[in-house]
Amino acid sequence: MVQHLMKSFLGQLRVVGFLEGWSFLILLGIAMPLKYIWEMPQAVRVVGMAHGVLFVLYIVYVFIVYTQKQWTFKTLSVALLASFVPLGTFYADKKIFRKAANR
Repeated sequence: MVQHLMKSFLGQLRVVGFLEGWSFLILLGIAMPLKYIWEMPQAVRVVGMAHGVLFVLYIVYVFIVYTQKQWTFKTLSVALLASFVPLGTFYADKKIFRKAANR
């Protein structure tokens, strides 16, 4: 399944979006409490770096797919804003990316 997704930029966007979404949840739900409650800042350094790289990749892929699929500005905006909201990339995958893959 993943190998099939990786054959197109849209498929790669979906994989990166999935990973970015999980990294955001892990950062907020595990790493941040470890840092601020149990004084273990290393978790934020590691997860934060991974999340940052995935966030940048997500933004780049959104713009690539935006130009390929000729999305509207509204679709682009929703896809970009999704990366700032917990669970947002999962929403974007369900409402935008899956539909674009079926066209």
